[in-house]
Amino acid sequence: MSGTARSMEDSFAATYGAPPSGVWSAPGRVNLIGEHTDYNLGLVFPLAIDRRARVAAAPRSDGRLLLATTGKGQPAEIRIEDLAPGKLAGWSRYAAGVHWAFGLRGIAVPGMDILLDSDVPVGAGLSSSAAVECAVALAVNDLSGAQRPPEELVLLCQQAENDFAGAPTGILDQSASLLCTAGHGLFLDCRSREGRLVPLNFAAEGMLLLVIDTKVSHAHDSGGYADRRRDCERAAEQLGLESLREIGLPELVLAAGQLDHRAYRRARHVVSENARVQSVVGHLESGKPVAKLGPVLASSHESLRDDFEVSCPELDLAVEASLAAGAAGARMTGGGFGGSAIALVRVADAERVERAVVRAFGNAGFAAPEVFAVAPGSGAAQEPLLTDPPHAGML
Repeated sequence: MSGTARSMEDSFAATYGAPPSGVWSAPGRVNLIGEHTDYNLGLVFPLAIDRRARVAAAPRSDGRLLLATTGKGQPAEIRIEDLAPGKLAGWSRYAAGVHWAFGLRGIAVPGMDILLDSDVPVGAGLSSSAAVECAVALAVNDLSGAQRPPEELVLLCQQAENDFAGAPTGILDQSASLLCTAGHGLFLDCRSREGRLVPLNFAAEGMLLLVIDTKVSHAHDSGGYADRRRDCERAAEQLGLESLREIGLPELVLAAGQLDHRAYRRARHVVSENARVQSVVGHLESGKPVAKLGPVLASSHESLRDDFEVSCPELDLAVEASLAAGAAGARMTGGGFGGSAIALVRVADAERVERAVVRAFGNAGFAAPEVFAVAPGSGAAQEPLLTDPPHAGML
C-alpha cells in the first residue's frame, strides 16, 4: 500500500469522484512489556511504531457509510441508522464500529466516504485493527464536530472492538495508538487509565528493536484469546477479587490453594508481568542501559509460553534464534497464538540476527518470517492535505 498523503488523496478521488475532506492516520504498536495485563486492569508499556493506517474521508448527506480500501479487503456499504454488531464482517467492522460507538454517545454522525490504506501487517500482533479504529475515530471526531479528547476516543475505540467487532481486548492497543509520542513508550495503568511517557533512547545507545513477523496469523475475536480472559476472570473470582490487579506475587503464592491449577498459572503470569512492567519502567527512568533489559524480556516470554500458553513453535524459535545470534533480549509481543516476536539488538548485530532467524525458520520447515526494524513513533494525527477539501461546508 502507498501510505502517502498525496497518494491517499488521489486514490480517494479515483474511488469516490472528489478529493477527501481530510486524511488521518494512526500507528500500530509494539508492546515492549506487559502482555495480557490490560484487560486485568494491570500495567502495560507499549510504543507506537512507524507503520500506520491512513484514512481519507469526506462526509455524505444521505446517511450512508461507504468503506473501501487500497488493499485486499472487500468494500462495504451500510446506512448509519442500520449499524449494529454482526452487520458487517472483515476489516470494515472495525471502521463501522467506531461510527456505531460515537452514536451510542448521542453524537450525530454523518454518512461518510472512507478509504483505508495501511502498512501495519494484519494478524502480526501489531494492532492493525486498533490503528484502523483510531484513524477512523479521528476522522469522525473532526467531521462530526464532536471534538472528544483522545482519552475518550481510547474508550470509544475499545468499545468498537469489544462490542461491535467482537474482540475482547483491553485498552492497551488504542492507548498506544492515540497517546504515544515519537521517541517514547507509554507507561499506562489500565485501572486508573493514568499514563506517562518514558523516553526510549534506542538510537542514542546504538540499539534498535526488530520485529519478527512469523506469518502465523492470529485474531483476537476468535481462538484462545477470549478463553484466557475468562481464565483470568475465574481466577479473580476464586480469589474474591475484582481483578488480578489487586494481588501481588507473594500473596498469590500464599493463596494458591484457592485456585485450580490452570487459574493459578494464568494469574501467576498476569501478576508477575505487572511486576516486570514496573521493573522495565524503573530501569529506563533511572537511566540504565536499554541493553540490560534482556533478562526481563526473556522472563516475560517464558511466562507467556509456560503459564499463559499463548506462544507457538514459530514464536519460540524466533526468540531462541535471536538470542543465540546475539540479541540482548527477545520475547513474543501481542496477544499470541501467532503474530510477532521482538528482539532488542545492537545496530551492529541486526543483520546477523535477521539472517539467523530466517535460517532457523527455513531449517525448521516454517514459512519465511518478515523481519524489520521499528522506531518509537508518533501517535494518531491528522495529516496535511495537499489540495483544498471540497466538502468543508457540507455539514
